[in-house]
Amino acid sequence: MPTDSPYPLLHLAAVAACPLALLMALLVPTHLANSMGRRFARLASWVSLGVFGLAVLVLIGRFLAGPLMVKVAGDEALRIDIYFDTLSAVMLLLVTFLGAVGVRYSGNYLAGDPQQGRFIRWLCVTIGSVLLLTISGNLLLFALAWVATSLSLHKLLTFYPDRPMAMLAARKKFLFSRLGDACLVGALVATWQCFGTWNFAEMFTAADTLRAHGSEHSACLGWTSMLLVGCALLKSAQFPFHSWLPDTMETPTPVSALMHAGIINAGGFLVVRLSPIIAGSPAALNALALVGAFTALFASMIMLTQTSVKRSLAYSTIAQMGFMMLQCGLGAFALAVLHIVAHSLYKAHAFLSSGSIVSMTRAAWVPSERPSAHPLILLGTLGSAVALTWGIGMLFGLSLTSSAGVLLLGAVFMMALAYLLWNLWASS
Repeated sequence: MPTDSPYPLLHLAAVAACPLALLMALLVPTHLANSMGRRFARLASWVSLGVFGLAVLVLIGRFLAGPLMVKVAGDEALRIDIYFDTLSAVMLLLVTFLGAVGVRYSGNYLAGDPQQGRFIRWLCVTIGSVLLLTISGNLLLFALAWVATSLSLHKLLTFYPDRPMAMLAARKKFLFSRLGDACLVGALVATWQCFGTWNFAEMFTAADTLRAHGSEHSACLGWTSMLLVGCALLKSAQFPFHSWLPDTMETPTPVSALMHAGIINAGGFLVVRLSPIIAGSPAALNALALVGAFTALFASMIMLTQTSVKRSLAYSTIAQMGFMMLQCGLGAFALAVLHIVAHSLYKAHAFLSSGSIVSMTRAAWVPSERPSAHPLILLGTLGSAVALTWGIGMLFGLSLTSSAGVLLLGAVFMMALAYLLWNLWASS
């Protein structure tokens, strides 16, 4: 990547602008956000939609300019690195799309609530923290974004302080998150001891070198991998750390959608991102496979016994995360990424539409007085939605694979899932 060309600098600025644009919500005082109310929600909706458009542009830049690995600032230990490869591009596009839908949905969901501005503010910060996580180029910046995501999510989980069950679930989630953070801090120390760096590219090269030296360094790699796996299992609500997720149903629906469709996938993203290190430890892979398989079976059976729609969806998420951990444990990291994308789109739609089931059931018993739309109008609307979602599906398919044979199949699959969320956006 030539240093005298302005294109890489523009690419870097566009990549960095995606999380920074949403993290700027931290600069807005809470009382100002609340006083603006619906106007602040509308502004946040347009910003999030603009960030999604920017993510599409940087995805195109990824294929034109190749991977982006840049040291932005700092010394050897404390520095900011940007690492933008195919995995980052997929996750950036996915999170910005879900974030744009979630922010738009929240504007109507909390319309009239005196604390709407505070909610939108922390929702934007949470999404921005996840975006920072996806483009982090070293483990230290990754850990800071990881903790920031957890703390900002806690603000959303405690949005209703007068609901005892919501506060209890938030405290339980907070404790499990701190345990996961402790594992990540331990992994930071172990990584520095093993590799002498936190930069991802340098870590992967050093891990290959250590593996080539044989068994004398296997203990160092093993401990590092196990700490990373422990952090991922805690984040993904795997057995026996799963109990907090079904209890978070007292939170606003957009929080549930964001948590189940985006944030909980951070555990899988961690494993896939650091797979060159974790794949060198058979014990870590076995732990992922065994815990994931048991959790998938365990949560699937419990899901069938639930009478609450949201709790059933929560156990469904736990089971799907179990399948994802199983895929990683078997070394199918590319399949795990496809699972992340498909599950995120499906689960976001499931949660954001769960509240409409009762309304739709009631409406079925009341005759509608609205005239039916003209068939040509319906066809035009459907054609526009299909064209847009086809484009989104092609982008996801191109990101996930470079094989022309499965590109079309991936695009069709993603189009069907994205179409559900587009309908939700249009009706919100």
